[in-house]
Parts: sequence; structure tokens; C-alpha cells
Amino acid sequence: MSNSKTWTNWAGTAECHPRAYHSPNSEKELQAIVKEALKTDKTIRVSGSGHSFTKLVETNSILISLENWRGIMEIDGSYAKVRSGTQLKFLGERLYEEGLAQENLGDIDVQSVAGAFSTGTHGTGVEFGTLSTQLTEITFINGKGELITCSETQEPEIFKAAQISLGALGIITRMTLKCVPKYILELKNIKGDFNECLSKLEEYNQENRNFEFYYFPYTETVQMKISNITQGEPKKGGVLKYLNDIVLENGAFKLVSEISRIFPSQSKKMSQLVGALVGESQRKTWSHEVFATTRLVRFTEMEYNIPKEHFETCIREIKQKIEKEQYELHFPIECRFVKADDIFLSPAYQRESAYIAIHMYKGMPYKKYFQDMEEIFKKYQGRPHWGKLHNRTPKELQVLYPQWHKFHSIRKRMDPNGVFMNDYLKKVLGDV
Repeated sequence: MSNSKTWTNWAGTAECHPRAYHSPNSEKELQAIVKEALKTDKTIRVSGSGHSFTKLVETNSILISLENWRGIMEIDGSYAKVRSGTQLKFLGERLYEEGLAQENLGDIDVQSVAGAFSTGTHGTGVEFGTLSTQLTEITFINGKGELITCSETQEPEIFKAAQISLGALGIITRMTLKCVPKYILELKNIKGDFNECLSKLEEYNQENRNFEFYYFPYTETVQMKISNITQGEPKKGGVLKYLNDIVLENGAFKLVSEISRIFPSQSKKMSQLVGALVGESQRKTWSHEVFATTRLVRFTEMEYNIPKEHFETCIREIKQKIEKEQYELHFPIECRFVKADDIFLSPAYQRESAYIAIHMYKGMPYKKYFQDMEEIFKKYQGRPHWGKLHNRTPKELQVLYPQWHKFHSIRKRMDPNGVFMNDYLKKVLGDV
């Protein structure tokens, strides 16, 4: 334990100076910390890999790191029991060694499993839900220091609250995932036209396992990413892939981003340049290696879930707003598609969903752009991604989530003294 530590997140949008910092390596240690905090009227927040853009982790009291609580505990057939601090990248590699894989993933794999699942992280593909739909059992330490295990059959309502909980119910310690046999994906990056892409959207979604696209502002260009299961031997790319991912994609985009930051008036031209230069590529390898994208260029992000049927109208309005306002913007807009679920705080709760993510390079002003986009998202029943920036209030959010009050009743039962609440959670969740 250290008594002086500054914690910051990956994007630099959150920072705190906790009074005490712990990195325990057992559930008993975690329980003891919770019971001591309860006794001394302290609060606790937990950090994973710091990839949330919000102030979810910030605390001036007790901060717990899960860096010493990692690894797969048990594999039973197609089920894997995992310690909550385990990084998705490590999990993918270990499952692969056991002949298994997650059925779907997002495009970053450096997060801890607890952090990724608790904030509603998702990939893309109309047949796949958020990552939390892969969970079959969760064990956590609640605000009373009790070890709670829940699943679809054991405490099912607590389970539905715990699948995406923002860390408000307690410290997740173990998670059991339903896995699938390992599989090879063929990824195709295809350059396309914005209007043509929208006209064939249903076809792309229905005919491919995973489909998403990036729209480049101030252009008519999109880059589509299509993945499907294939047979044969994987072709990882080796040095050529490294050169493409690190030197060309991240290196060139970093240069474009720095030009935009130093000379903001050139942002539009930089976006147009990137759109003109975007290429096509193909790759075939194991699923966990296909999903993950190397991200060396840091940014700030807002992402919203909207009903899938409103997607085309919404993205066209976003495009029009960008062209009208002429924001100093060069980052592409990412569009993904996710299946409905029944998790209480899932943005995809009871609706087939589209996710639209907007970004701004770190160090460039983003508030006006994000605020204007958020107003558009609101028009289409937008629910914010819990790990990304947004400005929604509890009053607004409770209208968007049918199980809002049920979640809060469970939260109060699990943490009656607010051990796991911080200023940000009070601002977002309120005290319903």
C-alpha cells in the first residue's frame, strides 16, 4: 500500500490523489479493506486499466488497483472463470491456448475485464450483444464486506444489475464467461462512398458476422471493416502488419493530428487528406488478434447508443451539422451495431442498437463539438456509453432506462452506506 499516488486515466480526462492506495492479491484482503472503510467512514473506488474517459474512478479517499488480481482461475468446458483485473489481451491469449475464444470483442484489448464489462463495452455485429452478455456468473464484494455470487439462476436480479454496474454495487472479484471454440476471422478494410454505404447498410449487417464503418468528416468517404469466419491457415502479417499498424496508421495519423492541433484551421484539410489516402487491406488470423486495434494516438471520446432504426437519419444529421458548423475536426466517426439485451443499465436494453462514436485529438478543444452532437443524439433516444464522456443527468437517464429504479434499489441494498459512491457517480446516478 502507498499513501501518496496520483492516478490518471489513459486519455488524461480524469485525475485524482487518493489518500490510500491498495493493490491486494486476495478476496480476503479486499473484504478487509471494505470492512475497514465502512468502519472509518471512508469511500472506495477501483481502477482497472484506466480506459474510461469519465471520472468514474476519481477519489480522494481509497483507491484499489486490481493489478495483482489477474489470471484465469478455472476453465470448465466452454466456461472460463477469470479474476477481475485480468486484461482482455491476456484473456484472449490464454483462451486461445485452451482452444477457446470470446464470441465477440471491442476494438481495444488493454482494459481489465471488470472495467470493460462494467461500463458496457461492446464490439459490432447484429447477432452479438455487449460484452456483458457473455457473462454467466459474477462474484463481488458489496458495501457490507459480503461476498456475493449471482447468475441467471442465483439472485438473477442482482446479476442483471451487476452485469453493467459502473462499480456501484461493489468490487467485482470473479467473472465467468461463456466462450466458443477458437476461430479464424478474415478482416477486410474497404474504402467506400458514404451514401452507398447507407443504402446497403442492412445488406452489410445481415451478410457479415461483424460490420462497422468510419466516416471521414468533410468528405464522402467511409472505411468499412468487415469480418467473417474462415478456414485455412492464419496469415498474421508479421513485419508488414507492424509497419502498417504502427508506422503507417498510427505514425501518419499522429502527424496529421499534431498538424491539426498546432494549426487548427487545417483540420478540415487533414480530414480530407486522410479520407483521400485511406486504403484497403485484408487480414486473416485468430479472432482475438483481428478484433484488437493498436491505438497510440490519444483522444477524447463521446459515444451514444441509438435505436438501430434511427441510425441513418441520425448519422446524416451529424454529417450536415459538421459541414454547417465547420468544427476544427479531423478524427473519423465510428459506427457499430449491437444486438438488444436485458441488462438493467445496458444502453442496448430492449432495443436493436447502433452506436456512434465521436472523437477529438487530445489537446484540441472538444466541448462545443461534443455538446452539439449530444443534442442530436438526444433527439433519437440516445443513451450514452457509460465509459465515454456525456452530460446527461439522473433525471434524463431514468426516463431512458426502464429498470433504473430497480437498479437503484439493488444498489442501495448492496451498498447502503455508499462506500462505492464518488462525486461522479452521485452526479450521474443521483440518489433515487
